[in-house]
Amino acid sequence: MRIISLLVILAFPVAEIWILINLAHQYGWLFLLYLVVVGMLGLQLIRDEKLLLSGRMMQSLKQESNPLKAILGSARNIIAGILLIIPGVITDFIAVILLLVPTNKNAQTTSAYRQQAANDDVIEGEFHREE
Repeated sequence: MRIISLLVILAFPVAEIWILINLAHQYGWLFLLYLVVVGMLGLQLIRDEKLLLSGRMMQSLKQESNPLKAILGSARNIIAGILLIIPGVITDFIAVILLLVPTNKNAQTTSAYRQQAANDDVIEGEFHREE
C-alpha cells in the first residue's frame, strides 16, 4: 500500500509538468497568460477569504449555528486559492471542484424550522404540585 501511495504522490507532479509542457507548446503565450491570471485570482481569493472569515464567524454565532461550518468553508476556499496559485491544470481543476461544492446545504432548512415564540418569557412544560 505504501508503494502505491508513493507512486501516486510521485506521479502527480510528473503528470502536472507533462501537461504544462504540452499546453505551453500548443498555446504558447496564451497559456502563460492563463497561468498568471489564475494565479492572481487564487491570490485574490485568499485575500478576500481572510477578510470574510470574521464576518462569517460573527454571523454564525448570531444565528446560533455551528461556527465550525464557517471555519471549514473558509479553509476550503483558502485551500482552493492555494491550488489556484500553484501553476498547473490539474490543481486548477481540483480547486474549481472545491469551489463548486456547496457549503450550506442545511442553512435554509434549519432556519425554517427555528421559530421564535410570541413571548420569549414563556417556557412550555408540565407542572405537577406535590404536597
